[in-house]
Amino acid sequence: MRANSPKVLVVGAGVSGLTTALCLAREGFRVTVVAEKFAPEIVSVVAGALWEWPPAVCGYHHDQISLARSKNWCVTSYRMFDELARAKVPGVAMRRSNFYFGHPVEESPHDLHKMQELAGKVRGFVRDRSLAERNGVSPDYGVVDAYSHMAPMIDTDRYMVWLMRQVKIHGVRVKRYRIEGLLADRRAELLDRFDAEAIVCCAGLGTAQLRGIGMYPLRGALVRVRNGGVRGPRIDEAHCVSHVEGRDEQDIVFIVPRNQRLLVLGGLAEKDEWSTDINLENHGPVREMYERCLAFMPALRNAELDPDEPVRVGLRPFRNENVCLEWDDESQIIYNFAHGGAGFSFSWGCAQEAVGLVRSAVEDRKYSHSF
Repeated sequence: MRANSPKVLVVGAGVSGLTTALCLAREGFRVTVVAEKFAPEIVSVVAGALWEWPPAVCGYHHDQISLARSKNWCVTSYRMFDELARAKVPGVAMRRSNFYFGHPVEESPHDLHKMQELAGKVRGFVRDRSLAERNGVSPDYGVVDAYSHMAPMIDTDRYMVWLMRQVKIHGVRVKRYRIEGLLADRRAELLDRFDAEAIVCCAGLGTAQLRGIGMYPLRGALVRVRNGGVRGPRIDEAHCVSHVEGRDEQDIVFIVPRNQRLLVLGGLAEKDEWSTDINLENHGPVREMYERCLAFMPALRNAELDPDEPVRVGLRPFRNENVCLEWDDESQIIYNFAHGGAGFSFSWGCAQEAVGLVRSAVEDRKYSHSF
């Protein structure tokens, strides 16, 4: 890194912020990260963190322009996580991921198109209607079709520690700092305070206040159970049933090994719900989500709840227009936010595109003359 390398301020220390900071630092930028909260106090540690081809299981990314971009981000992230898994990075593993359907895939143009796209982008793709029986799915659940492939699965607690360590190893300064008001109004002050030439906002749901725009959370929850143990099953693959389009009720099944000791069961996607004070006892949809997973895979009835943290809740950052990754000419700030439930799946792809936006910004003569 040269002494005259451009200096960048990254706002936010979730998976998007730290991955963006790391990519910038690897490309020679001098980077500072500021955030009010860090892991484990952020939504990134709550994420299901199963890599998925968009639209993901929770089914809320539908804007066609955003979907087209997100597929490129997903391919980049898949390749990067595959490399990290081979390098035995803490918290990153490639495991088989199974998707099940209550109808032949050909009967749904949406499901067929997704399967055909996905098959050429991943390792180990297999379509096999017998997967449900072989994997212990209840015959009462009505599965008639299925496919599987190798996919990245992230132990969010371990990976976020690794990611923070990496940014520091690469010379990134990390500071706890709360930004009040509109980012655009404070841009000049922040550039001066943190000795930077450009700002990248990766503040997740906090971007609503920083940019003065409408956003909302998709509240999610994961039930955490022991993987294996005295009576419970040992599960080393992911098992998913996507949200059925047109249904208002929660119907997702999401069973993912977090590590050798822990499984996470989901999923929940409650629009515009801001409280995180929900659990198996006080919130019916969490209990129903849990029971849905048990009905899907009956062997899980013998799995013990994690005694330390049976339920983990978080607020996925979302907006009606889906993901925002752009240079805002008016505020002269780069934004990278609103990833919903796909933060990990998009993280490396979005970060690398953000690096290109930063490079264009600092090299642009008009931008340089604005200081």
